[in-house]
Amino acid sequence: MSGNKVSIFQGLFLFFYRVFIHRRWFHRNPKQKHQKCSSHHSLHQAHDLSHHTLIFNVEGALLKSNSLFPYFMLVAFEAGGVIRSFILFILYPFICLMSYEMGMKIMVMVSFFGIKKENFLVGKSVLPKYFLEDVGLEMFEVLKRGGKRVGVSDLPQVMIDGFLGDYLGIEVVVGRELKMIGGYYSGILEDRKKHEFSFGILVQEEKLSSGHVIGITSYNLPSHRSLFSQFCQEIYFVRNSDKKSWRTLPQNQYPKPLIFHDGRLATKPTPINALTLFMWAPFSTVLAAARLVAGLNLPYSLAIPFLAFSGLRLTLTLTAINNDLISPDQKKGCLFVCNHRTLLDPLYISYALRKTNIKAVTYSLSRLSELLAPIKTVRLTRDRVQDGQAMERLLSQGDLVVCPEGTTCREPYLLRFSPLFAEVSDAIVPVAIDSHVTFFHGTTASGLKSFDPVFFLLNPYPSYTVRLLDPVFGGGSSTCPDPDHHDGKSKFDVANHVQHEIGKALGFECTNLTRRDKYLILAGNNGVVNKNK
Repeated sequence: MSGNKVSIFQGLFLFFYRVFIHRRWFHRNPKQKHQKCSSHHSLHQAHDLSHHTLIFNVEGALLKSNSLFPYFMLVAFEAGGVIRSFILFILYPFICLMSYEMGMKIMVMVSFFGIKKENFLVGKSVLPKYFLEDVGLEMFEVLKRGGKRVGVSDLPQVMIDGFLGDYLGIEVVVGRELKMIGGYYSGILEDRKKHEFSFGILVQEEKLSSGHVIGITSYNLPSHRSLFSQFCQEIYFVRNSDKKSWRTLPQNQYPKPLIFHDGRLATKPTPINALTLFMWAPFSTVLAAARLVAGLNLPYSLAIPFLAFSGLRLTLTLTAINNDLISPDQKKGCLFVCNHRTLLDPLYISYALRKTNIKAVTYSLSRLSELLAPIKTVRLTRDRVQDGQAMERLLSQGDLVVCPEGTTCREPYLLRFSPLFAEVSDAIVPVAIDSHVTFFHGTTASGLKSFDPVFFLLNPYPSYTVRLLDPVFGGGSSTCPDPDHHDGKSKFDVANHVQHEIGKALGFECTNLTRRDKYLILAGNNGVVNKNK
């Protein structure tokens, strides 16, 4: 009898072992005994990866940071507003106590709930900059040598598609999809099994399994382990300790230059930076209001010392030639041509020269900004004849500032200069302008332009550098020589020369991109601003 009991217990034990233990750990990966698993360091020694397909985990093997909170904070702030981002910040300590999957779901819910899909531009206009600044150079060099690259991530597809596809040139991007309700994000991720199933279908369509597939994933994150074990002949692991020694991908090695990006935040909202921003908010509101009132109402002799005391920094550089700026035609004022960093460019030139009669022309300006501007501003119509006549009329009344780029650019690049300014004056003073902020950008492509100056003034120590370059004269002058035009220079030659001189003074790269290119990339429109906006 006892022998029967022993045999029964032995049978039950073998049954449970085979069904629940043996099958759980070994049946899921029939290729396991043929796989090679090792550290990612050996990948750097591989000579040729051009015929291999590399499947890598984005947050576990490409990005240096182990925290995804800053990226969801950017989505919450830029797409949802201050209140939504504050709620996410308050929940962050509790998210840290949750499991990886649950924490991800909470951050997705808070960041995306109620956001209209049609208006969501953060994934292509804001996030790529911060993702690129977090890419590890060592892993990027490995991926660059691969034949076909497949990026797999737990992040929503709309967050990583622009970064991986547009800027890193990754051929296949597999992120998680968000459920929709009437064209709005519900904040709920699709089921993980559905995500893995769609990945399997995609792999079959791309015929990735026909070649040698190498997987690169995180040693510390359990996500996507089954995917890598199913499709990869070799698996390489990245430890968090390895990332600490990685270098950041330099900007000059980006596969595609980051020329345009949007968003109000100028700093990556890590938990510490987010805490600093929310603590600074009450003080910044009072400080910005005081700066605005002083700048609009006080004379320059009082406004400049007060603004400097409040933290605003202005540096002016003059040369011996333009120390006493006088146009050859005494009936006309001086034409200042500058690159465009913020809407405050003409105002800072006015402050730097202490001239109150300076006027400015702009291609697009909100009605509120026009009303608040302490100097006269005139909106251009994009009609060459009418705009030329308006600029000549303003020059006959005094000095004039024009930004021929037509829009602002935050990065060290200059957009193409419109040659219209070369038609209205033979004496041009190029002005090289640069600005730096700490917390907030004073420009936007998709937001409310009326608040651009306010956001600039919210910074604790915003700085401006104004450098007046040697004047450029038209006609038969040798200031801007052109071997193809012995009897004078075309307006395009003058515009290109001025752009080159400003770029050389600032160390910026000159491009042929235009205002239209910027707004099509960042906002999906041609950049026309509603007057009432």
